[in-house]
Formats: sequence, structure tokens, C-alpha cells
Amino acid sequence: MAAPGADQSAQTVVAIASSAGGITALKAVIEALPADFPAAVLVVQHLDPASQSQLAQILQRHSAVPVVEATEGAHLEPGHVYIAPPGHHLVVSAEATLHLSDTPLRNFVRPSADELFESVAARFEGHAVAVVLTGTGIDGSVGTLAVQVQGGTVVVQDPETSEFAGMPRAAIRAGAVTKVVPLEQIATTLVALLATERSP
Repeated sequence: MAAPGADQSAQTVVAIASSAGGITALKAVIEALPADFPAAVLVVQHLDPASQSQLAQILQRHSAVPVVEATEGAHLEPGHVYIAPPGHHLVVSAEATLHLSDTPLRNFVRPSADELFESVAARFEGHAVAVVLTGTGIDGSVGTLAVQVQGGTVVVQDPETSEFAGMPRAAIRAGAVTKVVPLEQIATTLVALLATERSP
């Protein structure tokens, strides 16, 4: 685990957002990540704020990487997946620690993909990767622009492979998409992106 205050400026962070149909899509992505995946992964899935989420446990069952619910002040660890708890925005602080907030809903939801994407873009700049999966609405589309402006990468699930195409199509319309790929290719695309970053 990175020590508090450690320089993490070159660390790549992957931020994934999904809504309706997202649990199935997230399982397909997370379960396909290799055990040596070199980036921390942050996940926003729109859930009922009144419910107790079992999403981390569901994703962990067949995952080669550790999957945990995000906690306040946690330091990002490569090769770990952090799930936003229901009813809280998940953002990354300037010190590269996780912060949970109950600030107002954004795009009618909390947690919001835009909140996460914007914070990751501000902190990790060109080392930020935003991923938009299945879902309704437009959450994430503004955040993808922030990632693009900072030199990061935006990967969007092909709407044709999305159970609900609203979020992917909104991200594509925003004009900040680097790659549009089918669901079954999201994980391999992420592995290839990080391999490129790490190569001499």
C-alpha cells in the first residue's frame, strides 16, 4: 500500500461508472481483470441509497483482484477495486486518498459519475482513465470532458452491447471519447492501455 503522503503523480487510476444494468456489466469487467492489474479501480454504480449494498461481495466472488467498499481516507492501492457506498459521492482528494461526501445529488444521483471523473482528472491528469458502462441518463458525460481536457483516456461501452444505452450515448455525444468498445473487450482494453503506459 502506498504510504500516506507518497508521490503518486504517475499512478494510473481507472474510474468506472454504471447505472441500470451495471451489476452484470461490472461483473464482466472486474472478473476479467488479471491479478497483476497495475491500477487502482474506483467504481460508481447507481444504487438505492436506502439499501445496504452487497456489490463489493458480489464482484469479489469471481475476481482475481481485491474488491472492497470505499472508506473515508483510504489510500489508493494498485490492483484493488473500490466501490462507492450507496448515498455517498466518491471522490479522490488532492492527497490521493478517498473521500466520501453527502453533498447534493448531481444528475439526480449520489454517487455521481461526474463527481468521480472530475476528481480523478484533477488529481491524476493524463494518468486518469474514465470508463462509462450501461445506464440511463447523462451522468458521466461532463466528467469525461474533464478527463479529456487533462489528457486522460475515456473508454465507453458500445451502446449496442449495453443493456441500457443512455449513459454510453451521452458520453459519446459529449465528444470526449477515446475508445468505444464492446463490453467483453473493456477489460482487455484497460490492460492494453496500462501496458502501453508502462512500456519504455
